Amino acid sequence: MPADSTQIHNIGYRHYDGQRLGRAYATRSLFSQSLRGAYGLGRSAKSKVLPMILFGVMCAPALIMVAVAVATKANDLPVDYTRYAIILQAVFSLYLAAQAPQTVSRDLRFKTVPLYFSRPIERVDYVRAKYAALASALFILTAVPLLVLYVGALLAKLDFADQTKGFAQGLVSVALLSVLFAGIALLISAVTPRRGLGIAAVIAVLTIPYGAVSTVQAIAHEQGSGGAIGWLGLFSPITLMDGVQTAFLGATSAFPGKEGPSTGLGVVYVLVVLALIAGSYAGLLRRYRKAGL
Repeated sequence: MPADSTQIHNIGYRHYDGQRLGRAYATRSLFSQSLRGAYGLGRSAKSKVLPMILFGVMCAPALIMVAVAVATKANDLPVDYTRYAIILQAVFSLYLAAQAPQTVSRDLRFKTVPLYFSRPIERVDYVRAKYAALASALFILTAVPLLVLYVGALLAKLDFADQTKGFAQGLVSVALLSVLFAGIALLISAVTPRRGLGIAAVIAVLTIPYGAVSTVQAIAHEQGSGGAIGWLGLFSPITLMDGVQTAFLGATSAFPGKEGPSTGLGVVYVLVVLALIAGSYAGLLRRYRKAGL
């Protein structure tokens, strides 16, 4: 080809001169997107159905209790703030079983995780954003009914100081519950890219230990082994939370015979909860060291 016929064509690529927002912005965006996705926002209408139904189911008993308290001019609410989430454990367990796999399994199944790590975001940022998003979503699910109870109690002109104290204790309880259960559900869901297996595994881990522990506790109570009841509660996430809030948040225990853990044993409960949270986080970090390859 003659030298004078050589040409350089401009194919339209442009250099980016704008602001580069970096890791922090990418992490916040991933958190926001994951939190919205946990309630189906920004997704198809079908994706909104289950989380919104479960949200309504969580709030409905609180609305009924408030209506009854106002109509009958009751002196107190029928359920303590710290007991509400424990009573409705089946509802938020189903929510976690549905949303935890959706939060992480899709990225694993469609192999989009390496695309995240090709950006400024690091593995620790990904895990932190996903963990915080699901914990925040669960906190919203469990805290809004408490807010409904609190506002209703004030409308019913119940004692302001008692209700405020109970509401604060309830918020602490569901905050700790949200971090614990979100970590467990995410770790289980991140093991497999298959959403169906993740759903089944989350339901099994959150329900089977509780049923087994409750049964053994009932047997121990019938046999007069009350001292063993508190120690048995260490082997289920639900009974762990029951023990923590009984020991430190003034809650009434659901253990057989109402034999909740003492303050000393309550410290063990807190340490086990913190160990499970730290272990879940560490397990997720380890999982995504390989998932991004």
